[in-house]
Amino acid sequence: MLDTKPYRSSTWFGKKDKMGLIYRSWMKNQGMPEDMFDGRPVIGICNTWSELTPCNAHLRDIAESVRRGVLEAGGFPLEFPIMSLGETLMKPTAMLFRNLASMDAEESIRGNPIDGVVLLTGCDKTTPSTLMGAASVDLPTIVVPGGPMLNGKYHGHDIGSGTSVWKLTEELKKGEITYDEYAEVESCMSRSPGHCMTMGTASTMACMVEALGMSLSGGAAIPAVDSRRKRLAQLSGRRIVEMVKEDLKISKILTRDAFENAIKVNAAVGGSSNFIIHLTAIAGRMGVTLNLDDFDDIGSKMPLLVNLMPSGKFLMEDFYYAGGVPAVLKQMQSVLKMDTITVSGKTHAGNIAHTGINYNKEVIYEFEHPIIPEAGITVLKGNLAVNGAVIKPSAATPGLMQHRGRAVVFKDIEDYHARVDDPDLDIDETCVMVLKTVGPVGYPGMPEVGNMTLPKKLLDKGITDMVRISDGRMSGTAYGTVVLHVSPESAIGGNLALVENGDMIELDVANKRIHLEVSDEALALRRNNWVQPVPAATRGYVNLYIKHVQQADKGADLDFLVGGSGSTVTRDSH
Repeated sequence: MLDTKPYRSSTWFGKKDKMGLIYRSWMKNQGMPEDMFDGRPVIGICNTWSELTPCNAHLRDIAESVRRGVLEAGGFPLEFPIMSLGETLMKPTAMLFRNLASMDAEESIRGNPIDGVVLLTGCDKTTPSTLMGAASVDLPTIVVPGGPMLNGKYHGHDIGSGTSVWKLTEELKKGEITYDEYAEVESCMSRSPGHCMTMGTASTMACMVEALGMSLSGGAAIPAVDSRRKRLAQLSGRRIVEMVKEDLKISKILTRDAFENAIKVNAAVGGSSNFIIHLTAIAGRMGVTLNLDDFDDIGSKMPLLVNLMPSGKFLMEDFYYAGGVPAVLKQMQSVLKMDTITVSGKTHAGNIAHTGINYNKEVIYEFEHPIIPEAGITVLKGNLAVNGAVIKPSAATPGLMQHRGRAVVFKDIEDYHARVDDPDLDIDETCVMVLKTVGPVGYPGMPEVGNMTLPKKLLDKGITDMVRISDGRMSGTAYGTVVLHVSPESAIGGNLALVENGDMIELDVANKRIHLEVSDEALALRRNNWVQPVPAATRGYVNLYIKHVQQADKGADLDFLVGGSGSTVTRDSH
């Protein structure tokens, strides 16, 4: 049923007084004719374009396609920028600013005459940050992902962004390739606009929004430079106008069932462990209860169906040609809530009624014959992670999933860099590498450093994986037997802070356990001597972040941002 009430923007442009004159007159300095203010839906195009965010550098073109669609459907498109988070350049980590960007999105949407919003996203944090902000306002919203780069091509074979970086860096460290060869990869790997073409966090987030029902069906995997990406954007522009008329708000789509679907699909595509933190934060903005145990209960038994780096062989371009997310949904329909509504106005079942064909069974496996029967991200608990930690089994070494080893401790990232390649470092392949002070508060911002490169002397021996533990994250493009997101983190006194060199640590993924073999009494004595690290900042946003960031198991949102304020603004500006 179409909404017949005046649109939200009418409280700006529909006024017949001084304020109406101000709102319309200044907009007219851009050459807008009178009839643009006749009560038609105003559509905000929230653009995360930036030359400092290479993954999103093409979003100006995508915005034009959205604009065409909005105009065709009788809407009034207004593009606006928000803070753009580039994973590849931003220091100390883009994650530090995800919540700030969400605030930018939220207040830009709420404070302006917008009836519906199109979120243009791409790089890792631009998707969750804009979706978090939009969720706190709760207007009709649709996501247009920017799409992955073309497959990397190097010496006759495909290479994947991120995943090949880690692999080739290890080969350079071992002397297996020259620096000239290493440098050649730079151009071969990044051949077009778009985000990482592996199933890293950016691709995971694109699959996430499609699984949630927040983007048009089939859009997650279209390469950034494929003309069908612009086609999707134009159709999304048309659709958001209809969503406003239908009053199809974000809260009608982002239900508990939608979040459960996303958790299951993430397991099937081999998605990033970062998915947990971002989905939890989005759920918090929607008022949907989602905790760490839900990811385990709902997702850990799900099969891996998509054969993409870092868990497999292929890349996002191949995934799109094979059928993309619709093909995965069709394979999984027996375990998904297919009747959930999506931005198309149809259910998932309706969206894939005539699509979802699997065109390449080497890329997308059948549900009954998966790559790995149980591949969802596993939640670990124990005295080392009282509130939980996570591991991605599809990217880990099976032989290390049950392991007991001696801790080799690095007190912070500087200590790690200073000592990891010291020939005298007392470490062997049976040890457990422990990195402290890289959590949300400690770094600050919880960077992607959890997949610590192994010591050179072990790489030289042919060792390719070890158990690694930290309170940080790792890139979705990375791989290895890496325990992440340890909560509570070390910087606030979690037991990770008390681990010492030589302590024995047991990892038992099958039993979802991570245990430090130190008695409670000994830990209590160590705690008495523990000194909390000095905060990294005493002013500005970073200081605010340190004081208010929640732990990883809560989604690392700022405590005062959880929930939403809605779209109502009662006071004028003059």
